[in-house]
Amino acid sequence: MPLAHHPDPEEVDCLIRNGELRDAIEPYLDEAVWEVDFQSLPTAVENRFLESMLAWEQAPLVPLARWFEPTLALQPVCTLDDDQVRERLWETIERLYSKRIVLDYTDHLSDRELYSLIRRDILPATVKRVDLPDNYIHWDCSATQDEDPTVWLMYYASDEEREQWGEEQGCEPPPRRVPPHPRALPAAPA
Repeated sequence: MPLAHHPDPEEVDCLIRNGELRDAIEPYLDEAVWEVDFQSLPTAVENRFLESMLAWEQAPLVPLARWFEPTLALQPVCTLDDDQVRERLWETIERLYSKRIVLDYTDHLSDRELYSLIRRDILPATVKRVDLPDNYIHWDCSATQDEDPTVWLMYYASDEEREQWGEEQGCEPPPRRVPPHPRALPAAPA
């Protein structure tokens, strides 16, 4: 009796790769991964998902400054005049973007404040270096160390987000303000 379906070589390769990926990811799995309905995914999509999971699990933890050759180091902001700060800031933003590091919510910060934030908080931060072409790191520049949402609420939250926050917290959000330093920064592709 002849088979009804003859898989093409690409389909076979995809299934073989799926088996390899499932074997490789096995030591890293926990119960959370089984919440994904793999049966509903085409094998090629499942493979991309498993590849990204495996890349994440195997990625080294490296300070962002060491993602660059030579290591990206910024001189203290107090040693630079305003023009130098602006020039070095934009050079640094472009270099960060070249490594798929995107800065979000920066328009409330002056150039000096953003430069200082990059030097003090972003470059020394230890982050998993996942080397996948569609993987971008988004750095929320409105976040504070104590996770105070005031800056985000004042400058970036939508009306709906502000309303939801107010309902959850039982108080009014801080007054909305227009960000004083609008920038057109590079962004991750949609």
